[in-house]
Amino acid sequence: MRLSIRHTTRYAFSEPVIHALQRLRLTPKATQGQSIISWDMQYQNAHAELEYDDQHFNTVTLVAVEPEASEVLVTCQGVIETTDNSGVIGKHSGHLPLWSFLGQTPLTKPGPKLRALIRDVSGPEEGKVLDYLHALSAQIREAVTYETGCSAVDTKAEEALTNGKGGWQDMAHIFIGAARAADIPARYVSGYLMMNDRVEQDATHAWAEAHVEGLGWVGFDIANGICPDPRYVRVATGRDYRDAAPVTGISFGQAEQMLTVNVEVEEQGSQANGQTQSQSQKQQ
Repeated sequence: MRLSIRHTTRYAFSEPVIHALQRLRLTPKATQGQSIISWDMQYQNAHAELEYDDQHFNTVTLVAVEPEASEVLVTCQGVIETTDNSGVIGKHSGHLPLWSFLGQTPLTKPGPKLRALIRDVSGPEEGKVLDYLHALSAQIREAVTYETGCSAVDTKAEEALTNGKGGWQDMAHIFIGAARAADIPARYVSGYLMMNDRVEQDATHAWAEAHVEGLGWVGFDIANGICPDPRYVRVATGRDYRDAAPVTGISFGQAEQMLTVNVEVEEQGSQANGQTQSQSQKQQ
């Protein structure tokens, strides 16, 4: 499947900024199951300072905001070729060893609610780790209602589980925390998803991956109850959201900023047959 993506990020500052630097993880990975046909990033009132691969093999672009700017626009667009591997990414790569994905972070660390959820899922039995992970995903969907706007980027897995509601990011963190507690390496994924039933939303998607002996990394979209298919595009991975956040940054001065994000994803050629599919997800 060929997916055409357009992702715009707009910063509006309450007053002109003295200096600001943004860290962007907005370039899709060239990895198992997907290849980059084209990808371009354009900036208004900003310029790229440096591009590098981080410890997770994420492409990171450092962007400097022009002095005295009151608005910045970052536009990414391109075409990605995807194939259906039933969510299997394959062998581990990156500068971090596999065992580094066993340690909990502040966002994934289990508390009483998450430990109770883990006890409700039997296993994992030897040779049946994949079955255990699917059961874990289903248990999380029963315990947490998907709801946008009820959490923030610093919401912990335990907090979301206690509240009984959360977004893509929260469900991924709960799954990661539970998998690691079962001695299964797990990581966070940010990316894009072409959804068939909605048009014009406003941010990216998130899911989780767990490492299964004999298969390697396998993806789990907990909120949707499926393993990623060709509608998914992987952009960045990490131990939790903070390692894979699409946009992070710092600014100097008193200005406050308002962030607006829009993402459109459609199958290339779908406009010709009248089956346009575009989407963007709620900001997590």
